[in-house]
Amino acid sequence: TLRISWHTRFMRIWRHLLLWLLQTNNYSVFESALQLISHLIAVFPCSKYVTEEGQRIVGGVLIGTGLWIAVTFVMRNVLKYLLSWHGWMFNRHGSLSLTTKIWLVLVKVCSGPKPMLYSFQNSIPRLPVQAFSLLFKIIKSRPLMDDEQYKRMEGLAKDFEKNLGPKLQWYLKLKSWWASNYVSDWWEEYIYLRGRGPIMVNSNYYAMDFLYVIPTTRQAARAGNSIHAIMMYRRKLDRAQIKPLMVLNTIPMCSSQYERMFNTSRVPGVETDVLQHMNESKHIAVYHKGRFFKVWLFYDGRLLLPREIEQQIERILADKSEPHPGEELLAALTAGDRDPWAKARSQFFSRGKNKQSLDSVEKAAFFVTLDDTEQRYDPENSVQSLDSYGKSLLHGKCYDRWFDKSFNLIVFKNGTMGLNAEHSWADAPIVGHLWEHVLSSDPVRLGYTEDGHCKGNPHPNLPGPQRLQWDIPEEGQAVINSSLKVAKALADDVDMHIIPFNDFGKGLIKKCKTSPDGFIQIALQLAHFRDKGKFCLTYEASMTRLFREGRTETVRSCTTQTCDFVRAMMNDKATLKLLKVAAEKHQDLYRLAMTGKGIDRHLFCLYLVSKYLGEDSAFLKEVLSEPWRLSTSQTPLQQVDLFDIKRHPEYVTSGGGFGPVADDGYGVSYIILGEDLINFHISSKHSSPETDSHRFGSNIRQAMLDMLDLFQFDNKASNK
Repeated sequence: TLRISWHTRFMRIWRHLLLWLLQTNNYSVFESALQLISHLIAVFPCSKYVTEEGQRIVGGVLIGTGLWIAVTFVMRNVLKYLLSWHGWMFNRHGSLSLTTKIWLVLVKVCSGPKPMLYSFQNSIPRLPVQAFSLLFKIIKSRPLMDDEQYKRMEGLAKDFEKNLGPKLQWYLKLKSWWASNYVSDWWEEYIYLRGRGPIMVNSNYYAMDFLYVIPTTRQAARAGNSIHAIMMYRRKLDRAQIKPLMVLNTIPMCSSQYERMFNTSRVPGVETDVLQHMNESKHIAVYHKGRFFKVWLFYDGRLLLPREIEQQIERILADKSEPHPGEELLAALTAGDRDPWAKARSQFFSRGKNKQSLDSVEKAAFFVTLDDTEQRYDPENSVQSLDSYGKSLLHGKCYDRWFDKSFNLIVFKNGTMGLNAEHSWADAPIVGHLWEHVLSSDPVRLGYTEDGHCKGNPHPNLPGPQRLQWDIPEEGQAVINSSLKVAKALADDVDMHIIPFNDFGKGLIKKCKTSPDGFIQIALQLAHFRDKGKFCLTYEASMTRLFREGRTETVRSCTTQTCDFVRAMMNDKATLKLLKVAAEKHQDLYRLAMTGKGIDRHLFCLYLVSKYLGEDSAFLKEVLSEPWRLSTSQTPLQQVDLFDIKRHPEYVTSGGGFGPVADDGYGVSYIILGEDLINFHISSKHSSPETDSHRFGSNIRQAMLDMLDLFQFDNKASNK
């Protein structure tokens, strides 16, 4: 995709240059250069075959091309230098310094008028390797250590910095000089692809539909519009026509994660999985009631229209054939442990019709499940309906989603839909960007007829979907059943709870002159302390896409300042000042993480280097062994211009969520929608006596309300 986009851009500029040269008669600018070119051409035999006018045109083209290349090279490197400065991030919220304003103007000038998706890739700076002084932020944040533990950790850190640390750091810097990003390839391999446990619940995540509306209750029609919208997004992606995401509408973020969104599948291996990416795929794989179908999305050289895709889905829904032996539960292999799936794939799916059918699934553009259950938000039964909906998207029946695909589109019987995405190829904001485009296209741009069908007409000669054929022996079916048993135990243990918090939202928090994300993170700490009576190591995901091939960094949001505020709240001694100090500390940590000054990815890479060299570090081992009992993430709403939430509040999305990271911990995802709504997605495990998602949800709601009271009391006192 990157190669195509630059080639297209180069050819467009080349044509403009030729046109300009052919239309102008004034070559005085190039006169001296053309004389030199004329002498050079005269040396070669071809000069007698080229007229003087032709030589002038060739010379002008060569000089123009050279100038264009030189200017492009200079502008790209100037932009790279500008983007290496991150002082803009530390401006006070809502205001920009003069330096930042001048810097933004320079970035805009160097960016060009209409940048394409991959236009900035060579200008985005590399992630730097931080100095060791940053590692001491770990021991300076003391909420989880008593005096004795602190003293011990301080000693381990100083010993590491003096002895083993410099050696590991040298190897890491050496890698940073030749790698585009010294973290991302190791992060993908060791955190995701080498994991041998189930990726269902433990790694995959989900995205929900609109919260309040279902544009049509016809399952086939909703699938038709959504599949067409996804393929239109892929077309724009292939042509690099999607506008790159930019902070402050000026500062570009890396777009490399988009490259494997489609035609990608995670293939299991005995020691490590691999990501299989096809350059192009013209079909999707569809699952319905235990059968797999291959559906071509192109006919007569064009993409099928929404009504034509609906026609194909209707044919699948009307198909009454029975599943082949083992076919109905086949996808459970992707939900269980990885090693049994890798061995079964090699033993039972490496030849014949099984290989051909598996290829059709793994090489599909994406996977579609036509779910035979009904899910949606029911205002009269809000808790149970949303919890059921979230669990269904996270794991379903454990055999009706192909968890290895880059993403699954799930369309329920009543027209509600959602996504389940595999995590190794990209992070949630990338999938969220696709999903926002799909949701905005579905009811508004594409729309439906009065009776709920896609607009347009069925195709009279369209060949039907192809039923995939399987011949799975009894030994293979035994492996499938074993994987299903593992997956079912994991799925049944998930305690999911979703809260649409509408008491107040971003609008009121901003009036209190506090960061909404900081406010929510402090509320989570207060809720957790009330829930468990203690603090815990807390993970908040922050993106590092201001750097080339950046993915995420950790914000350790359980800080000393936050703990001070929580303790004060528990003793009814909290003040607005304590809250604002805690929120500002959180924002500083978030800014450091975004600008490449985080510590956890650095520590992770130092640990990998130590294992490669066969060196043991007590400091690294201790720092990295503590579990994240509270794992949190904000789902960003990046394309707010696609939705007019003020005029159409019914089109708010429910956001998305993920499973618990620790067996005795919570996973919390939240999305800030408009000015007055925040959706929380909470997960934990029933098997843990310490956790209860519904109890934690109640504590989050109460913590949010109690913290708001601080502002209200402060305002009343000011008025008096």
